[in-house]
Amino acid sequence: MRTAQNEKYERLVEAAKRMIAQKGLEKTTVSDIVKEAGVAQGTFYLYFASKNAVVFAIAMEHLNQLFSHIKEKGATAGSFFDLLTIMIDETFAVTERTRDVLVLCYSGFAIENAFDKWEQIYDPYYQWLEGQFANAKKSGEVRAELDSAQTVRMMINLIEITAERLYLSKEKDISAPDLKEKLLSFIRHAVGSGR
Repeated sequence: MRTAQNEKYERLVEAAKRMIAQKGLEKTTVSDIVKEAGVAQGTFYLYFASKNAVVFAIAMEHLNQLFSHIKEKGATAGSFFDLLTIMIDETFAVTERTRDVLVLCYSGFAIENAFDKWEQIYDPYYQWLEGQFANAKKSGEVRAELDSAQTVRMMINLIEITAERLYLSKEKDISAPDLKEKLLSFIRHAVGSGR
């Protein structure tokens, strides 16, 4: 159920994304954001301690969107590697669609030196994938000796960095389908049990 408070929060986050994309994080003011959102200045501070704090909300929204798509589509995955294919496809699709938001999030977290917050945002995703990985260990799809927590983090990071390399850089030395295929093959080789 959407409440007036949720609507104002969402309007502020959307306005912040637009204004920061237009003017940059440093030049955007809280006044710019509230004017764009059509709310009073004090309303901003009901939700955010500072302009930079809204970046955390934007990052959270981005990851929640990605994670919900992966969980929804992953519910029908027949194997762990089918799930990885879905993760790769969704990560690439969301990265392509939201590249401006990602650049904004990274710059905001760098300015605040708050990458520990970024890791907090990822905790539900990490924990969920650790559960999937544990099931894959039990079924013999992946190697049992691998440390689940570290392996899951490396896989997620590798998938995201690969998508970002394709969509955030000017380097276009490979097509998205080829890159996704190579990425899945690499991960399968790194963690697969060989059966």
